[in-house]
Amino acid sequence: MNTQLIIEYLSALSQNNNREWYHANKEEYKRANAEFESLLQALILEIGKFDSSILQNDPKNLTFKMVRDTRFSHDKSPYNPAFRAHISSKGKLPVPVGYYLMIKPGGQSFLGGGLFADMFKDATTMIRDHIAQNGQEWEDIIHNPEFEKYFTVQGTGLKNVPAGYDKDHPQAEYLKFKSWYLEYPLKDEELENAETFLIKAAKLFRIMKPFNDYLNHALADFQMPER
Repeated sequence: MNTQLIIEYLSALSQNNNREWYHANKEEYKRANAEFESLLQALILEIGKFDSSILQNDPKNLTFKMVRDTRFSHDKSPYNPAFRAHISSKGKLPVPVGYYLMIKPGGQSFLGGGLFADMFKDATTMIRDHIAQNGQEWEDIIHNPEFEKYFTVQGTGLKNVPAGYDKDHPQAEYLKFKSWYLEYPLKDEELENAETFLIKAAKLFRIMKPFNDYLNHALADFQMPER
């Protein structure tokens, strides 16, 4: 697992974000991608020590394409110079929620978890209902000292508590959210040694697991919309 090769390739792509360079350096991409998949396989085995539901995953099925949709963006760069993956019991689907990794040099790498996708209205409603009915459990998870040491719940939200929920509810601020997620930023130097990185990532994902479990309990009956 040569994480330095991954960093070097992504840094070069960031500086040469065009189709000509990308295709001229396709072999370098393949080597970096193979290293990323090896890292994912090792990470799956580490996570599997405390969450066996993800062990059946093939790293090749967990990654996201680098090609960007630039149709509605002012930034016309064709590629996102990052390796990204989501590891859950159903692969890279946003639900059930799982463990997210993005490697993007320049201090943009992070470990994540929770629900990032706020376009699924049914999922948002399910989680709001669950928080409204199980507020103390929510508080116990997000205010656990070990959790608070590394994470703060983030998410896009409304200005006011949505209709149908008590505006004076103890968890009113979280009922405004449309998505609930965690991000732990990674410095480039934290990725230089693969073994050290795996130990840290597994530790943080273990601390994150009760948060993911809570959301997945709320989302037990969620069905992904058909395309």
